[in-house]
Amino acid sequence: MIGRLEGRIHRIDPGRVIVDVGGVGYLVSTTLRAIQNLGDAECAALLIHTRVKDDGIELYGFSGADELQAFERLIAVAGVGPRIALAVLSSLAPDELASVVATGDLARLTMTPGVGRKTAQRILLELKGKLRAAATTGGDLRGDAASALVNLGYRQAQAVQAVEAVMTETSGEDVGEVLRLALQYLTK
Repeated sequence: MIGRLEGRIHRIDPGRVIVDVGGVGYLVSTTLRAIQNLGDAECAALLIHTRVKDDGIELYGFSGADELQAFERLIAVAGVGPRIALAVLSSLAPDELASVVATGDLARLTMTPGVGRKTAQRILLELKGKLRAAATTGGDLRGDAASALVNLGYRQAQAVQAVEAVMTETSGEDVGEVLRLALQYLTK
């Protein structure tokens, strides 16, 4: 299995790049975000997800481990193939996807081309709690406060919503203060 490719960029097309490694050109499907990260660079280094099929081998490339992990989680969802997973990750960064899943934001997920209501519901259901929760809350303070609320028995979506709601009321430097305000918010 191919896990990483590094080489000269031969050609870039929307959603695909050909990476020349030692005289062999590998066709790699990728997200629009990864292509933007390549920019005008002459060389590329991509983490690869290899998919072996009856009629060939397909390579999917990502600029970071978080994007690769999110892709692998998405294709594990029933009815979500690599094309839809790439579309989701082209429109949502991995931390944004984690936030969408944590908050159950169906509308935001269905804005992705190729993702209908049923597919979005399946993604939200099957990925709940499987994506990095700390990334969804936007920082260590927010992550710590939301994590503490989850440990107290609140659902992840409730915790994130409460922390976000009270962040405007605090200086944002003390976890204890944010936690106290979030608990007050949740018990109203």
